[in-house]
Amino acid sequence: MATAEFTAEELALAQPEKPDDATIEAWYMDDSDEDQRLPHKLSPNQPCPLSALRDLGVLYWKLDADKHETDPRLAAIRKVYNYSYTEIVNISKDTLPDYEAKIKSFYLEHIHSDDEIRYILDGSGYFDVRDHSDRWIRIATRKGDLLVLPEGIYHRFTLDTDNYTKAMRLFVGAPVWTPHNRPQEEHPSRAKYLDKFPAPIKASA
Repeated sequence: MATAEFTAEELALAQPEKPDDATIEAWYMDDSDEDQRLPHKLSPNQPCPLSALRDLGVLYWKLDADKHETDPRLAAIRKVYNYSYTEIVNISKDTLPDYEAKIKSFYLEHIHSDDEIRYILDGSGYFDVRDHSDRWIRIATRKGDLLVLPEGIYHRFTLDTDNYTKAMRLFVGAPVWTPHNRPQEEHPSRAKYLDKFPAPIKASA
């Protein structure tokens, strides 16, 4: 982004949360095949800090969802990151036809050829991402959470046991819906992701 296009105030407002200040909760998942809507925490729990998510390219903001239509911080984020298209969706048993099948389809591991940007206006849900060791990290999103998953990261989504979320979906330009289910190691977006967010080099023994 060309910073000259934005005011200092806009750039400051658009800054993602600092890892030390963030309130979002994330953890490494167990390998249970129980209901996907359960927390799936290890015992004992192994939290994942926002700093580790940032290393994977995940960005996070905590906003005031009750004023999303007039929020200057959301406006600054949209301007700086060029999120020009938005729509609001309600996902629940009452609003989503063939709910159980759709929820299972959201849970198939996939990548996109664009960033996935979601702002939770009400309700809650889980976004799961793979780390560089192929472990699943579960990110609990609640009202006011704005999450960006980078192009090419393996991920999936599910509601939790409350079975309800209202979210704003944001896009750069025209919306892109196509999921590319794993494996996608030869996909240009996967290669781009691995180049931009490489796995850390392990020290030799």
